[in-house]
Amino acid sequence: MVTDRVGDFIIRLQNAAMVGKREVSVPYSAHLLAIAKKLKELGFIATLAIDGEENAKGRTIEIMLAYNTQGEPKLRGVKRISKPGRRLYAPSAGAHNVKGGTGARIFSSPSGIISDSEARKNNIGGEELFEIW
Repeated sequence: MVTDRVGDFIIRLQNAAMVGKREVSVPYSAHLLAIAKKLKELGFIATLAIDGEENAKGRTIEIMLAYNTQGEPKLRGVKRISKPGRRLYAPSAGAHNVKGGTGARIFSSPSGIISDSEARKNNIGGEELFEIW
């Protein structure tokens, strides 16, 4: 049993990108689906679909990773910030650029899953989940 679903999710994405896989399957949760939708909006994920019936035990999220024209994955790395044993929160001023603006820091806020640029723009803070570049 996995105790850190978000950590497991981002490491699955990173491992798939490192070996050149195009598709990743992760266990379904509403929180992971919201994170996947945000990553799709940021361009790290090409498509996503939910596999399985609603309220079914084996439901999964099928994710297609985004690749550039040279065949390289757009996802080059991830770093988990807030962990189950140590939750880290930041105000909107603490939402800085990641890797010179090529990456993003993902927050869980009262208004949902947001990126660092949205946190600065809307002056919203929250739990710092992870960085992705």
